[in-house]
Amino acid sequence: MCDIFKNAIRSDIQIMMIIFVVGLATVVSTLLGGLFAIRLKDKFHLILGFSAGAVIGVALFDLIPESINLATKSYDTKIVTAMMAAGFCIYMILDRFFTMHSHSDDHCENCHHQGGLGAAALVLHSMLDGLGIGLAFKVSPSIGWIVAAAVLSHDFSDGINTVSMILKNNGARLQAMRWLAVDAIAPAVGVLISLFISVNESTLGLILGVFTGLFLYIGASDLVPESHHKHPAAWTTISTILGIFVLYVAIHFAS
Repeated sequence: MCDIFKNAIRSDIQIMMIIFVVGLATVVSTLLGGLFAIRLKDKFHLILGFSAGAVIGVALFDLIPESINLATKSYDTKIVTAMMAAGFCIYMILDRFFTMHSHSDDHCENCHHQGGLGAAALVLHSMLDGLGIGLAFKVSPSIGWIVAAAVLSHDFSDGINTVSMILKNNGARLQAMRWLAVDAIAPAVGVLISLFISVNESTLGLILGVFTGLFLYIGASDLVPESHHKHPAAWTTISTILGIFVLYVAIHFAS
């Protein structure tokens, strides 16, 4: 009995260490994306295009099958797909009413305010990403790695988007760096919160369904248009298709 208890404790510690390391990886990935956006401002549309494909690929080839597999142990498939739709709509509402993207109005009087609101929405999204990673690892390490891969695949673009949100709304570089730091820390905060919350596999499946909707919206309605904005469509389209293909191959061999 003592050995079983010790093994259980050892296993919990290992999972917590993995969660901690993944949390740090999200921080680094977000920071790198933001720094990349600042240093190579005219080139990151290709990275955004690839990131869009990667996020869509993770949603289609990884999150959808995994969420259905987990949630249908207790819920009907229609409920799972409804959660996916809910996730899509939730992020759309946040994007439309709080982010307030504006590509055409470069001299808007409220640009600084808009940039701050948009960056804040991205920070909230990043924190929810971290929460999803932590909850997934607590259910199963294999599921945790799936969610972590999905999050890490777009954290780089999260950093880019946060910096872009400030700079394109006439914000200062220092302001962009501050928001980037907050956005980078946000997933780690979400991971920390997850240590105090537990869910079963079916509930996690529904949560993954919501994340699927979020990822589909981020990829198709946010990253793809942003990557094409004021740039030739050919290379960004190729980058997006390449992102989808790379994620398909990676997930295929990982499984």
